[in-house]
Amino acid sequence: MQQHEFDVIVVGGGGAGLRAAIAAAEEGATKGTAQGATLNIAMLSKVYPMRSHTVAAEGGAAAVTRADDTVEAHFADTVAGGDWLAEQGVVDYFVRHAHAELVQMERWGCPWSRQANGDVQVRRFGGMKTERTWFAADKTGFHMLHTLFQTSLKYPAIQRFDEYFVLDLLVNDDRQVQGVLALEISTGALHVLYAKAVIMATGGAGRVFRFNTNGGIVTGDGMAIAYRHGVPLRDMEFVQYHPTGLPGSGILITEASRGEGGVLVNKAGYRYLQDYGLGPETPLGKPENKHMELGPRDKLSQAFWHEQQAGRTGKHGDSDVVYLDLRHLGKAYLQERLPFICELAQSYVNVDPATQLIPIRPAVHYTMGGIATDRYCETAIQGLYAVGECASVGLHGANRLGSNSLTELLVFGRLAGEQAAKQALAGAASAAVDTAARTHIGERCYQRWQQKLSHLCDTQREMRSWVPIKRALVATMEAGCGIYRDEAGLQETLATIHQLQQDAQHIRIGDTSAAYNTDLLQCLELEFCLDVAETICLAALERRESRGAHQRLESAYQARNDAEYLQHSQVFFRANAPAELRWQAVDTHISAPAERLYGGQTAGEGAKDA
Repeated sequence: MQQHEFDVIVVGGGGAGLRAAIAAAEEGATKGTAQGATLNIAMLSKVYPMRSHTVAAEGGAAAVTRADDTVEAHFADTVAGGDWLAEQGVVDYFVRHAHAELVQMERWGCPWSRQANGDVQVRRFGGMKTERTWFAADKTGFHMLHTLFQTSLKYPAIQRFDEYFVLDLLVNDDRQVQGVLALEISTGALHVLYAKAVIMATGGAGRVFRFNTNGGIVTGDGMAIAYRHGVPLRDMEFVQYHPTGLPGSGILITEASRGEGGVLVNKAGYRYLQDYGLGPETPLGKPENKHMELGPRDKLSQAFWHEQQAGRTGKHGDSDVVYLDLRHLGKAYLQERLPFICELAQSYVNVDPATQLIPIRPAVHYTMGGIATDRYCETAIQGLYAVGECASVGLHGANRLGSNSLTELLVFGRLAGEQAAKQALAGAASAAVDTAARTHIGERCYQRWQQKLSHLCDTQREMRSWVPIKRALVATMEAGCGIYRDEAGLQETLATIHQLQQDAQHIRIGDTSAAYNTDLLQCLELEFCLDVAETICLAALERRESRGAHQRLESAYQARNDAEYLQHSQVFFRANAPAELRWQAVDTHISAPAERLYGGQTAGEGAKDA
């Protein structure tokens, strides 16, 4: 058993993990030095950090910038966009710290796009009533991840463990985190890493659905690991579909393409969004066209579903599609502002956006729910923090506004890193750790996983692949837990998930090699996916209303029901038994719930999908 000793462990090497590691290193360098202590930080990632999914984010990061914008307006857009299920104290903290984080990114070298006069260039994003999204052309996540990674290299306190797959947490009987257990992918060896604080920054769970914009690594690992240790997963029913994914691949066509003036049309060439309460049609490219294509993502995805049901969608391969029209912007403008989108459209659907319509369809893009934390990113386990898409700090509510997430990983990544460092420094100043008890926890976890891995690779057992189970999972989630849901579909999907969980107990993988065993890794990821899928489906079944990204088809549940469901869902793990759901109050102390209106809607008038 290989053992390592650290003060803080960060699980995940994407934007949130890197920002947290940097903050922990800075906190340790300042306060630690003053206390005569130093902090050693481990950052584990199952891929090389520059392959983390943050690199795929294209559109931008939100912060109040223009003179005619205010933090109050950003707060109002975020709370209304989340259908009043956001934690308002958290949103208030976020909007007030957003700008400083984006400025810090520039000081570290992030090449934000700028106007001719030198001012930061901003664009409008869905659900935002003004332009407040900073961007770096249409490769914002790429540049942010590069900047954070390069910045992290200057801190000797951060030790990277690239291509280490974290399998479990070490937690003592007093519900205090003790470290993690990880599989070294290149050798197959198990490592026990001890620490006084652990930060989960493992990303979302979009790969539990068939049509998604997520990379293959986005399988809900951190969510499932915390969940299995008794930390509830909160608001998991709210899964965001991005309205413009490429058919087949699910590759994202950024919302920035609509922010620059792109429009959506059905197979007849009609701008159908005006029929769904998102605003009247206005001339192409006019600044007063504030909604329509720039309505919130849940509304646009639901409008696609209605067009599909009415037979007004086209076909691309085996996918129903509508079309994104960028032709009126012109080739030169597209190459200046959306060069990557032009490249993607040409490569994956053989379309030149300057002269042809781009076929698109909604695809799962973001998990609004996640590991339940308080406003300081700490979970129900002392010393365990969570940040980024794997976490539910309460920022997004029932629907995330585009460009809030990249800023979120900065604002709360910094906060999580600082809090974890303080926890580690407090632990260093307290009584000595019971090393024998902690080692016993590590040894037990190590032995349990050794047995599990040996069982999966046992050649004396009948070969049973994980592949059919994964295919059945993504198919049932898409069919029963997609853009619109109903009781019968959710019940059937939940029953299927329970059966698949049983089937997964009998998997025996074919590859028994130690090094880079992708067969084993994907089998383990599937088990995490199954746990997360159960929480999504159960929460969707029990939320008998329509709110944000969660929409029910039954007539009795098609409206928002604040009287019964202005609450967070919390799903708790039960060993060898179905999961349990409880409800948690929502912080609405700043802004009382009101109707969510966009474009041409007036009070009392809902969109067709309401």
